[in-house]
Amino acid sequence: MDKNVAFADLGMDSDTQPSRTNSDTTGTANNDGTVVQWTPTHSDASLDHFVKKDGLVFAGTHLIIDLVGASRLDDLAHVEETLREAVEVSGATLLHIHLHHFTPNGGVSGVAVLAESHISIHTWPERGYAALDVFMCGDAEPHKAIAVLRRAFRPDSIQLNDLKRGLTV
Repeated sequence: MDKNVAFADLGMDSDTQPSRTNSDTTGTANNDGTVVQWTPTHSDASLDHFVKKDGLVFAGTHLIIDLVGASRLDDLAHVEETLREAVEVSGATLLHIHLHHFTPNGGVSGVAVLAESHISIHTWPERGYAALDVFMCGDAEPHKAIAVLRRAFRPDSIQLNDLKRGLTV
C-alpha cells in the first residue's frame, strides 16, 4: 500500500490535515511530493508542544490505565463514544479513530489518533479488564479522561501509572 494512502486512511493526510501551516516552512519538492529542501521559517522550539509544568519541561504525559472489573467493554459503539468524549474533555484534537471488534469474545482494540498524540484501548470483556494508554502533549489535559473512563465503564478499580515522556530531552 502506498504510504500516503495509508496515512490518509488514518486521517493523517498532510494535504487535508497539515501539522504545520504552509506559511511555517519553505522548500522545494520533487514531482513525487518528496521534499528536496526544507527550511523552517519559525523557531523549532516554539512549535514542539513540550509541556512546561512544575518547573519541568517534557514531551507529554503518558497515562497507563488498567480498568479492573469493568463493564460494556464489548460494546463497540460505547467504546467509540467514550474515546471521543475523553478526547473532548481533555482538550485534545481528534484526527482519526479506528477500532476493531474481535469475535467470539467481543473484545475491542483501537486507537484515537490525536494531534497531541493518542489514546489506545484493548479490552478483554470476558475478564472485565481494559488496558488504555492516554498520551498527550501541549496544552491537553489527559488526566481529565480518567473521569470519563470511570463513568463509561464502571470499573471496580483503576490502576494508574503516570509518566512524563521526554523528561531528559
